[in-house]
Amino acid sequence: MLFSRPDGTPATDVAPFRRMMPYLMPTRNESVVYFEQWIDLTKTTVFIESWNQRHPEKKITVFHVFLAGVVKALSERPRLNRFVNGSRIWQRDGIHVSFAAKKKLEDGAPLAVIKRRFEPTATFEQLVDHVYGDVKEGRSDKKSHVDKELSIFLRLPGPLLRIGVALFQWLDRWNLLPGSFIHPDPMYASMFIANLGSVKLDSAYHHLYEWGNCPFFAALGRTQEIVTPEGKRMMCSIKYSFDERIEDGLYCAKGLELVRAYVEDPPLAEHGNQGVRALTTG
Repeated sequence: MLFSRPDGTPATDVAPFRRMMPYLMPTRNESVVYFEQWIDLTKTTVFIESWNQRHPEKKITVFHVFLAGVVKALSERPRLNRFVNGSRIWQRDGIHVSFAAKKKLEDGAPLAVIKRRFEPTATFEQLVDHVYGDVKEGRSDKKSHVDKELSIFLRLPGPLLRIGVALFQWLDRWNLLPGSFIHPDPMYASMFIANLGSVKLDSAYHHLYEWGNCPFFAALGRTQEIVTPEGKRMMCSIKYSFDERIEDGLYCAKGLELVRAYVEDPPLAEHGNQGVRALTTG
């Protein structure tokens, strides 16, 4: 098991300098790059309004469109769907996205953290169905796998808990952590999305977690009216935190431009990417 993992395979097309980076920068937060992206939601809001009129029982927001764009972009830019573990770079098995939803829109209400594997061949309607089902289950009184684990670990006194966390991280570093721990954990994901716009907040840069192996954090801000040289536009800001050890900045930037193209023109994410093919070269 030292040379295999339940969530990925060793990346084989890694340049020598990039293979050295995990040794030079052992942690995610010393390797993080921050990037802000503004999205023009002019066409997006029309798409959302049309969808919500046709599907009043399953209304969507910018979050659903952004999630679809992320899944599509990660499938077409697979070198962004990698992670660093044990000083090696791994190709993740599948596209796994985590996100959080408030159980209730009240101060002090707990968060339900959701992780799901998304198939790039799924339709937008299927993606919406999955999100609705996951959020409904997350907001129920049913305890998640992570909640059950935490309820056991938090019974330990502080010093033993600290040793236990260090032990699990050591096992993970040597690829000895079982898949039963990795698969449901939201920190073992391709990207973690924080939908701050759902609570009317602006986007914010977020740290990366040293626990797990998630190399991407995206914070989606509220929709706001911005005055541009072309006039007033409805826009939102997205702030990304990215572990640069997995891939170079140019490849990442082109991937995020692909996300922008899909969000600004949602039918592209559903029916193809002929109009943005140039963004995926390189």
